[in-house]
Amino acid sequence: MSLIHAPILADGSQSLSLPLGPTLLIQLGDIGDVVLTMPALQVLRWRLSDQALVVCVREHARELAEDCPWIDGVISVDKTRRRPRDELAYQARFLMNLRKFRFRTAIDLRTGSRGAIAAFLSGAPCRIGRFANGAPFWRNRIFTHLVRPENELFQYAAEHNLNILAPFSLGWKDPVLSLAIREPRKKQAEAILREAGIPANKPIAAVHPFSLWGYKEWRIEAWACLIHWLSIKKGYSVVITGSLSEQSRAQTLTKGLNGGAFNLAGKTTIGQLPAVLERCSFLIGVDTAALHIAAAVGLPTIGIFGPTSPVSWAPRGTRHCVVTKEMMCQPCREKGCGGTEKSRCLDELKAEEVICQVEAHLERIGILAGPGRASTDPS
Repeated sequence: MSLIHAPILADGSQSLSLPLGPTLLIQLGDIGDVVLTMPALQVLRWRLSDQALVVCVREHARELAEDCPWIDGVISVDKTRRRPRDELAYQARFLMNLRKFRFRTAIDLRTGSRGAIAAFLSGAPCRIGRFANGAPFWRNRIFTHLVRPENELFQYAAEHNLNILAPFSLGWKDPVLSLAIREPRKKQAEAILREAGIPANKPIAAVHPFSLWGYKEWRIEAWACLIHWLSIKKGYSVVITGSLSEQSRAQTLTKGLNGGAFNLAGKTTIGQLPAVLERCSFLIGVDTAALHIAAAVGLPTIGIFGPTSPVSWAPRGTRHCVVTKEMMCQPCREKGCGGTEKSRCLDELKAEEVICQVEAHLERIGILAGPGRASTDPS
């Protein structure tokens, strides 16, 4: 086993060769992590040419992976609880899927044990992983090559995945964060918008107020003010996206807007969401997968950030904007103030402050809006 500090390619003297042959890329993070893995998949596709490239993801991200044009197969990890007999049958099928490609290389992008086990079970003779401090003694030993990147705290998260590939002389160009949208998905998105009653003659603003983590969420009454402003003052049809479990909260945000706001929470699969967002003019949301998906389909974004770091997690480029309270303690990278799951930097962020910055950003990037109308400047 070799331990590599990366990136280390300044003079090329310490670079290694990635074996040609079927390759497994393991990304068992959340949906946003899978979106941010797309640049690494582009890099591997360029390198492997006509060799098989397969990705292993968690079941809830499977649709996103299946729509990716750079891969040849998807293996998913389903953590659903099963009866012992059903679990044995599931694990047997999972192992068979791992083995059938006869992988030459397995690359695990994270530090958990599950991905390391998948790399080992794949049978790949070359196994590349991220060095994990404090992991079980056997975890790091599973890999033939360990990469320990340095100074990642102030890097964009998509670069963290590229760091694991940096020592292997892949000679990439400039990979970009992008999601391909297939034609069937576009038709599904049109049907979803039509069935929701969203007018075809008005531009759409997407709003994603929810997160798996409460400490990332802004106050619901502040969202209501922002949505009212977008709909009544600026003339957008506002679509509120989220999961099925967030549907009732989303419904409260449409009250009193008489067809100006539409609840799409729970009405799209994760595979359909990129196509729905592509039909919008921009997205405003908290630090969550929807923000990354919107950026990856070319949408301008306004990210509302609290304790998490915009340097690591906010989309890149002049079409994207970050709104924060700008407290001295931000970003603390903690799960709320003192680990309480409540973030004062978000609770004290006023709707008026966000509206002011949203309006300035939309004007800056050429999206014009006024009472009863909203349009994109053609120039």
